[in-house]
Amino acid sequence: MTDRQFILSLKGVRKSFGGLQALNDVYLNVFPGEIVGLIGPNGAGKTTLFHLVSGFYKPDRGTIFFKGTELTGFRADQICKIGISRAFQIVRPFIGLTVFQNVLIGSFNRASSRREAHHQCLKTLELTGLTRFKDQLANHLTLAGKKRLEIAKALSTTPEVLLLDEVMAGLTPVETEEIMALVREINSRGITIIAIEHVMVAIMSLSQRIIVLNYGKKIAEGTPEEIANNEAVIGVYLGEERKTA
Repeated sequence: MTDRQFILSLKGVRKSFGGLQALNDVYLNVFPGEIVGLIGPNGAGKTTLFHLVSGFYKPDRGTIFFKGTELTGFRADQICKIGISRAFQIVRPFIGLTVFQNVLIGSFNRASSRREAHHQCLKTLELTGLTRFKDQLANHLTLAGKKRLEIAKALSTTPEVLLLDEVMAGLTPVETEEIMALVREINSRGITIIAIEHVMVAIMSLSQRIIVLNYGKKIAEGTPEEIANNEAVIGVYLGEERKTA
């Protein structure tokens, strides 16, 4: 298969910080329209991978392709412009701005006019269930509301690939179910999703395919059922989940 058949492709990607090898020779491919889960213990390299794909870091070695175009040398804003956006693990709304204003900022990523950006913003608020909060200051939202806002800020840039970094962390079971429904709805609209998540029930339910990292290396890849029964994965990650279940 060629790189153009994948919407995102990493080939032999490495990243070190001093003596710490955060990612070591990682290969992965993502098809258009997939929901791919990215799991592993803390420090496995998951967020570093997101930093590389979104342009915050540059790989020491290896290449990253988006729809066949190599991203080496692209800045974060350029990567966002061409269609990769990211919702961060730590929610950071723009303080002093309303929910509407927070989302409107991202809407200018591809919009050719203020009117188009305004329309895109309203569509994103409706999709993420934030319309009724649009005139509220963003920092006054609940944690669940701020998680939705983080997704909305990323969505407002009209991405083709959406990177979700632990958007369900800290939520109640009901709130988690609601975010899962939102993720499915986003994906149904043709947006490819790669999700880092420690809420295993959620990631196993959402993902069509799961990739497992440990100490910067990919140790497994497969369907949720295959991953749940993979002895290497159980040993380094899922085993702890089963012990506490």
